[in-house]
Amino acid sequence: MLTVRKFLFLLRSLVCLVPLLAPLSAASEQPNIVVILVDDAGFMDFGGYGGEARTPNIEQLADAGVRFSNYHTSPLCSPSRAMLLTGLDSHRTGVGTIPEILRKEQRGSDAYSLHLLPGVETIAGRLKDAGYETFMTGKWHLGRGPGDLPDTHGFNRSFALDASGADNWEQKPFMPFYAEAPWYEDGKPARLPDDFYSSRFLVDQMIDYLGARDRDHPFFAYVAFQAIHIPVQAPKEFTDNYKGVYSGGWEALMQERFKRAKILGLVPEDAVPPALHPNLRKWESLTPDEQAHLERRMMVNAGMLEAMDFNIGRLIDYLKSTGDFDNTIFVVTSDNGPEFGDPTTDPVFRVWMSFNGYNDDFDTMGEKGSMAAIGPEWASAAAAPGSLFKMYASEGGTRVPLIVSGPGILPQGFNGALSFVTDIAPTLTEFAGIYGANMDGRSLVPVLSGQSAGVYNKEDPVGLEVGGNSALFKGEYKLTRNTLPHGDAEWRLHHLGSDPAEVRDLSADQPALREELIGDYARYAAALGVVDLPKDFDVKKQIGINARNMMLKRASPVLAGLLLVLIAGAAFLFLRQRRRRPG
Repeated sequence: MLTVRKFLFLLRSLVCLVPLLAPLSAASEQPNIVVILVDDAGFMDFGGYGGEARTPNIEQLADAGVRFSNYHTSPLCSPSRAMLLTGLDSHRTGVGTIPEILRKEQRGSDAYSLHLLPGVETIAGRLKDAGYETFMTGKWHLGRGPGDLPDTHGFNRSFALDASGADNWEQKPFMPFYAEAPWYEDGKPARLPDDFYSSRFLVDQMIDYLGARDRDHPFFAYVAFQAIHIPVQAPKEFTDNYKGVYSGGWEALMQERFKRAKILGLVPEDAVPPALHPNLRKWESLTPDEQAHLERRMMVNAGMLEAMDFNIGRLIDYLKSTGDFDNTIFVVTSDNGPEFGDPTTDPVFRVWMSFNGYNDDFDTMGEKGSMAAIGPEWASAAAAPGSLFKMYASEGGTRVPLIVSGPGILPQGFNGALSFVTDIAPTLTEFAGIYGANMDGRSLVPVLSGQSAGVYNKEDPVGLEVGGNSALFKGEYKLTRNTLPHGDAEWRLHHLGSDPAEVRDLSADQPALREELIGDYARYAAALGVVDLPKDFDVKKQIGINARNMMLKRASPVLAGLLLVLIAGAAFLFLRQRRRRPG
């Protein structure tokens, strides 16, 4: 018989269980998913990671969820994007490198086909099959033409840039690799509006897609910003917020970020800071005018991050206004470390700039018509506490921020669990209730829910390779090999737990471990079809070679026409001369 006393006891018990059941019930309903991908952001570029840029909206998401501090991606954009969207190693997807650094040895290999191979499923396709509506705006860069764009890889609606980058103010290319800025809506060539600014437009377009969706279905929204890829461009009102912030130069910024990393617990107290590569310039070696010009570039870079964050805030506000925010998983990350290239130092490129409406004037830097890049020295500082930058397998090129928040995810602050870009797809499919997919990555849900401290143990090897830049992770150890011009193609062994800047090479102290990891990498490379490159491979030279070849190929019809005109002219003159000769 149920007495009043027993009834009150049961009622109290149920009330006590409500806080425990709430996250589970929220997670059991299929959540909406928003993936925000930043282009070329360093590990500490976000305000929530100790950076200078004002990013309150990203911080809002970080405070509500988990900031990963030991997350790694590939050192280049396309391979990272392929891994993020599929959960597979980039070679298994067919996107083992990018066209700009493709070598002749790699041509013909499925691992370097430069587009998603037949049968490779994206998370968009998996979610669509599970009842989601799927949307994409921003940079795609995973293969061009029919069959290679987002509309054939699981997205209901898409407005995509199929290039490594483009101007942020106009529909024009940023490099002579491309004859135009190839934007596509739902697989068809598209034109940009006259008032285009990339971060604002990509959010506007996503809000339009979400506003027209069927509200009986959850949604997956993938926003791949152009910020902060070359050219760094931002509205002046954002750039001006950083006056004086970078006046101390890149060595000072590197030291300041490393100190902040210690304060935040991102690196151990006794860690050795990274050093500027010996081939790079010292700030004090520059003239005051040069310093002012380069300082302005870094101000624009921070302004571009803030402008992006401002527009992320607009997306968040929209989702709150529709009631979707509380049931939305957010992922915010970067495709690789900071960009070190500065094409404006090349005299030939400057000629191309002048013919394509670009300048690097101080007063209008970052505004329409401006071409700017932060260059290798600022990129080194932005990559702290890691060494080097984009393109390289060192921590500066591969260790980037990752923020995950949403229903069922309790705030944790920083989490040091080793994690990889291939882990994002299996994590999101598990949140959506999709199981059984064959992926190389592992779900981070046990870490996000607090059930586990990590998903990889000290015996699990994880490899990566792009353009000869290679790494093998195993527990707290990492084997790293970087190519020319900033590396020497030699393997080095590092203990990341105590040496995140990869300053101390442990190869001589632990030769057996070094050989073990080299063996692990060899097995990884053989299984994935990695093509070894010669030790003299120089990524900077290869970019130059491929750029010339692409320009010649594009110009070949014009050159052929000119050659025909010259031949016809020569023949005309020859025949005319013969007629004038006496009988």
